Amino acid sequence: MAQRAIWLVSHEPGTPRGGTVRFSRRYPTVEKRAKTFNGSSYVPVPEDDPFCKALLFELRLLDDDKDFVESRDSCSRISKASVYGLPTAGKELWPVVAIQKNGLVYVSVPLVEQTLSTRPPLISISGISQAFDLLFGLIDFFDSGPKTEADLSTKVSQLPDLLLYICPFGTLLGTNFLLDNFSNLSINRAPKQPAWKAGTYKGKAHVAVSITEKVKSMQYDKRDVADMWQVYGTITCKCDLEGVMPNVTVSLNLPTNGSPLQDILVHPCVTSLDSAVLTSSSVDMMDDSAFSGPYKFPFTPPLESFHLCYYTSQVPVPPILGFYQLKEEDSQLKISVHLKLHESVKNCFEYCEAHIPFYNRGPITHLEYKVSFGQVEVLREKSLLIWIIGQKFPKSLEINLSGAVNFNTMSHQKQPVDTICIGGTTYVKLYFRIPDYTLTGCYADQHSVQVFASGKPKITTCRELISSDYYIWNSKAPAPVAYRSLFL
Repeated sequence: MAQRAIWLVSHEPGTPRGGTVRFSRRYPTVEKRAKTFNGSSYVPVPEDDPFCKALLFELRLLDDDKDFVESRDSCSRISKASVYGLPTAGKELWPVVAIQKNGLVYVSVPLVEQTLSTRPPLISISGISQAFDLLFGLIDFFDSGPKTEADLSTKVSQLPDLLLYICPFGTLLGTNFLLDNFSNLSINRAPKQPAWKAGTYKGKAHVAVSITEKVKSMQYDKRDVADMWQVYGTITCKCDLEGVMPNVTVSLNLPTNGSPLQDILVHPCVTSLDSAVLTSSSVDMMDDSAFSGPYKFPFTPPLESFHLCYYTSQVPVPPILGFYQLKEEDSQLKISVHLKLHESVKNCFEYCEAHIPFYNRGPITHLEYKVSFGQVEVLREKSLLIWIIGQKFPKSLEINLSGAVNFNTMSHQKQPVDTICIGGTTYVKLYFRIPDYTLTGCYADQHSVQVFASGKPKITTCRELISSDYYIWNSKAPAPVAYRSLFL
């Protein structure tokens, strides 16, 4: 017994669209349950605009809708129960409970706790009777008092608070309530201090939003092994705002060619989410959804700094492509490293280094090398070469390092040991940071942050791209293989 979504639609004859959505509320947790219960017959709840258009068409409320439509107007579709099926994205969303009164359409989509491959009788769906109780209560609420536009707008603004009382998480708390009693409820009363918030902030208002993306990569330069890379993002917020329960909305945006965000996990303080944000997944290979934002996160912030959300993204190419070859000749190792910065990546690093370790070989005794760019440091006791690339790649965006390395294999000093990197199995690991840049293109600016609190806060935003487990393996030897399901 739960509702997937609720709408209040205003019928506006004579306008191009025929009506507008005055209010909508979705319940993502119920939507998840619907996807599980309905299985292959699951139809997601559409966004407001296509839903409004489909609803007005089904109810014959569009001005230009004069022709006979068999799928809607045939005798087999005569409905006496105010329960409809709405065409959406090539499928049909059912059941949709809709009641018209005084120029408003009250709509709810109840949860059906079974598959919909064959429609069950309406009387067996408990959520439908709950939807009628809810909608008739809403009608009583909107019919009470004056009928002016100002009064309607006031009551629409009260709906979020009312639904928190009578329908939290999409579940109606009772069937014998009278919603008009809530018109006497003091919606604007002073909020109580919540138990999870130990105190309140006093001082200058400030909101800081930071986007940090970490890119992982496993590159092999082999025909039979696919290279892997993945982006992991974290949005960190610090909100210094006065008041007991200030409200903030942060919107993440993508450019036209940006990579969609997936696998989004949010902090418990987030109050609501668009269903498209939750359903975009990188694990479900059959899911071809690509919601490209904006990604809106309304929340009531805690006092301390916190991670607003985490996400992943599959970008088309890694930021730095490379290959590494190591061959053993006589008593020395011949190495060759080639790196190329992709032309779409910002060529402005805070730092960029390539570490080339040599395990199970003893300390470095001699090194001869040739480098096209940057400089090389040798940590002999640690058997490590550090190629310091610096803050920019050259104009060609390509750099090379080649050389020969000798070791003292008879040394008794404690040397780096690794159970995987034996023989020719070895790697180059990249360390870099690019400020004011993200690989997905995700960004937030001052216009992306809305604050509903006293005073005008100072808003600061920043973003960065950091390497994490960025490996380029020797293409002349076996290497550990990362599969996508494990790489996540």
